[in-house]
Formats: sequence, structure tokens, C-alpha cells
Amino acid sequence: MGQFYQTIPPNIYEWILQQKIFWVGTAPLSGSGHVNISPKGGLYFGLLNDHTFWYIDLSGSGNETISHLYEPGNGRITIMFSAFDGSPRIVRLWGHGKVLENDTAEFHDFVKKHDVKTIPGSRSIIVVDVHQVGSSCGYSVPKFDFKSFRTTLNEWNAKKAKEFEEGKTEQSFPRYWAYKNAESVDGLPGLELGRRTAKEEGIAPIKKMVGMPDRGYKSASAMRFSLWHLFLVALISVLATVSFIGTLPFLGARLLVSLPA
Repeated sequence: MGQFYQTIPPNIYEWILQQKIFWVGTAPLSGSGHVNISPKGGLYFGLLNDHTFWYIDLSGSGNETISHLYEPGNGRITIMFSAFDGSPRIVRLWGHGKVLENDTAEFHDFVKKHDVKTIPGSRSIIVVDVHQVGSSCGYSVPKFDFKSFRTTLNEWNAKKAKEFEEGKTEQSFPRYWAYKNAESVDGLPGLELGRRTAKEEGIAPIKKMVGMPDRGYKSASAMRFSLWHLFLVALISVLATVSFIGTLPFLGARLLVSLPA
């Protein structure tokens, strides 16, 4: 049944490295923001020790994880694995994540130090500092047989990289990131290289939020801004009341003087 650990125990450590799929969960700070869950397949992840997990973040149309990790005061992330064969098991890694964007010194240093094999379209590496581990039964999870990894995304990224090398500058990954990955669905800042490219080349990010405008995202800073204004209004009201009460004796004296004898 359910067990909890501060670090990843040896038996779960080895089990994680044998998995072929995991899920990444993040969310913005605001209660009106959108929770995101991303499935990840392939062998592009690993463990550095019993409290550090990493995975290669490949190029795609979404970038919610990056935006949520970049949001000031946020950084929360959950990694979940589930057994589909053998003994049932669900493992969750709770922690805080860091984004190492491609074409940065941190990215290249990490790749070199840990001998990470990157592929075309690797836009970042997400490193998770794990502070809590949970293992539960997974008795209701169905059994599946692994057939193969999908190669569609890797082939698409490789084709894009090849076309860019052949001179098609519009196929550059930074331009794609500028259009698709500069903002989250809630409008939070996304990939920094994408945002910089968007500004330099005048590329407008794709609009991801559709529907009623009053259902849009309200950032935590905007909510704090509203609460701060409410506080100021209340404070001014109190000061005005105190000031008015302070003038009552003076008004009373004027009233007595003005009354006929």
C-alpha cells in the first residue's frame, strides 16, 4: 500500500530506470490557471542520485511545464510513473524543477558532465530536485504490453533540422519556439530563446486561449495587485472615519455658537 520517502529508495530507483513512459504535472500559482499533465515516452530521462531526476524536453507545440517552472515563486513539479506489467505500482516524485534551455552554458555543461545523448529538437533539459517520494498500489491500473516507441516526433524534428541546414531559415527551431513556445495557454512567459527570437524577428506568438474572455487566466501577481488595492481602500476609509470623528468636537462647538441665545 502507500508508502512515502524523503529520497528515492534503491528498489524504486532501479525500477524507474526501466520504465518507458512517465507523466509530468505542473500548474500555475493562480487558481484560475490551467493544470497541465504531459506524457513523456522514450529513453530520454535519468537519475543523478536518490533525489535528482532529469529528462530531455523535446520540441513540441506546448510549453506549459517550462512556463510554470519559470513563474516567479512557482517551480512545483510532479513526475509520475506507473507499472503496466508485472506487480502493480505507482510512483510519484514531488519536487521543484529547473529549466536548462538549449544553447545555454548550463545546458551544454549538463550534457557534457553527464554524457547525455541529445537529439534534434532538444529544446531544454528539466532537472527536478526531489523532496518527497510516494509509492502506491496501482491496483486499478490496467495491464498493457509494450509494443514500441513512436518515432514521429523524432522524425519531424530531424527533418526540420535537416531543412534548416540546407538553407531554409524559416525552419529554424528558435523561430518555431517563438511562435509555439513563447507563452503558455494562460499567457505566462515560456521559452526564453523563443521570446527573444519573437521580439527580434517580429513573430507574434500563437493564441492558445480561446473561448469566453472572462474565463481567462488571472496571475497570482494580478490577484495580489487586486488585494493590495482593497487594502488601500479599507485603510483610506478607516483614516477618513477617524479624521471625521476627530472633527466632531469642533463641529459641535461651532453649532453651539451659532444657536440663538
